[in-house]
Amino acid sequence: MTRMRTVDAAALILEKEGATQTFGLPGAAINPFYSAMKKHGGIRHVLARHVEAASHMAEGYTRTEAGNIGVCVGTSGPAGTDMITGLYSASADSIPILAITGQAPVAKLHKEDFQAVDIQSVAQPVTKWAVTVLEPAQVPGAFQKAFQLMRSGRPGPVLLDLPLDVQLAEIEFDIDTYEPLPVATPAATRAQVEHALEMLNSAERPLIVAGGGVINADASDLLVEFAETLGVPVVPTLMGWGTIPDDHPLAAGMVGLQTAHRYGNATMLASDFVLGIGNRWANRHTGGLDTYREGRTFVHVDVEPTQIGRVFAPDYGIVSDARAALEVFVEVAREWRQQGRLADRGGWSRECQDRKAELLRKTHFDAAPIKPQRVYQEMNRAFGPDTRYVSTIGLSQIQAAQMLHVYRPRHWINAGQAGPLGWTVPAAIGVATADPESTVVAVSGDYDFQFLVEELAVGAQFNIPFVHVLINNAYLGLIRQAQRGFDMDYCVQLSFDNINAPELSGYGVDHVKVVEGLGCKALRVFESEGIFDALEQAKKLVAEHRVPVVVEVVVERVTNVSMGTEIDAVNEFEELAESGADAPTAVAGRS
Repeated sequence: MTRMRTVDAAALILEKEGATQTFGLPGAAINPFYSAMKKHGGIRHVLARHVEAASHMAEGYTRTEAGNIGVCVGTSGPAGTDMITGLYSASADSIPILAITGQAPVAKLHKEDFQAVDIQSVAQPVTKWAVTVLEPAQVPGAFQKAFQLMRSGRPGPVLLDLPLDVQLAEIEFDIDTYEPLPVATPAATRAQVEHALEMLNSAERPLIVAGGGVINADASDLLVEFAETLGVPVVPTLMGWGTIPDDHPLAAGMVGLQTAHRYGNATMLASDFVLGIGNRWANRHTGGLDTYREGRTFVHVDVEPTQIGRVFAPDYGIVSDARAALEVFVEVAREWRQQGRLADRGGWSRECQDRKAELLRKTHFDAAPIKPQRVYQEMNRAFGPDTRYVSTIGLSQIQAAQMLHVYRPRHWINAGQAGPLGWTVPAAIGVATADPESTVVAVSGDYDFQFLVEELAVGAQFNIPFVHVLINNAYLGLIRQAQRGFDMDYCVQLSFDNINAPELSGYGVDHVKVVEGLGCKALRVFESEGIFDALEQAKKLVAEHRVPVVVEVVVERVTNVSMGTEIDAVNEFEELAESGADAPTAVAGRS
């Protein structure tokens, strides 16, 4: 056995567990842990400008590659409370990240010491486990348990709070004999899968809904094989976008009130059976449950037992990890196909493809000022199938989901349930840190961009390259659209006459100067014809300088984006596509 500080043991455990990328800010109460990272040298660190941003960076890093676990680190007090939004976001979307905070010495707890807060209690509602480790000898076991919990069942974040004296205490520890704890993964039985398949096989118009759990379980390949074996169309949720390529013959589009396709909603309404795998039945996906469920039978597969029946009671539920379930689904489906037991779905799948070719939204607008739909059309032209898109909330995210294309799992990285403003820039930094050679494209509106804009300096300092498409309408566009029901336009305008940038004509913040001041590159576009060229130039600047490059597209102030309160009553505020020329980059355009 070797005698060492607890923080030295913690650093060695992080390496052994494979969590070697951290994001954070040092401080007095966490400096011992930083000294351990420096001493051992096997852990990389990106210095964030805000601890909330560090937590979003960790989430972006985790979500980029299967098996990744991002780590965010901060000192005592406000560092931990700053992490709460990031922990909430990770918890809501079932993303494992590890938060490590410093704390006042054990003897000073409950004495209102400087920057001492009961972060364990604060973080418990938004983590799988939050604990202040009071005994030095418990530190290795706490880290070991943290990794087991993050990976078991429904994944999620953990916070470990380390008092200063606990960090400095010495313990006996042998890293050579340390082993990660086994991960508990519920698995569907053959009997359960056969029962679910019998229900599906007896339906006339079945659909598969693929949720984020399929991506978390690294099971997209099995999902596609299962769908192809059955010939059944697939609807990915917003969190599951990329499980099946958008141009696959069985990709039926997304369903929902906002981030959905016209053809996706029409296909859901035409279906009579839905098999949901790794999805939450989120309200932006379902809308009103009476409309969503009417005339359809539901089977729900989820890794978390209490998720079955949380939103509505399915006709049959299976508690299982998505990959474990799909392995059995594929096995049984293959056998049934060989035996000639599977129903022919050719007619149904062709119906879905016909809708996909016909029910399109128009993107080719030449209007001035620029209509935002044109931005996504040009993005489809400029960025290929390997692109990793990053976005969080707002009209920009909604239209991105309606008009962009995703072809691979983990290539649409989106804050789904929490949707915190400011998430996009730091999450993109986390994604580009995990995969610096890929094309990473962040998409946001101006308000989200301004929330944590200072993190662009992190990208400049550490040469973390990505393109950020900033769709600037100088408005809180989603809130303004929601306020239409109250007949008001109140406290949502971001426009003002910038005395230092009259060329902005009242659009307010000069984002180009801000971005350049943070050490990055920026381009601004006022005309539709210039969008594609600016995106092409941005790609060259990213390759040359290895820093974030912002392409600001100044668009019309007011755009009402397609959305509604029911999946059969989505309001289309703009003219729809009448020919392929109206939607030239759609995955299945009309002739």
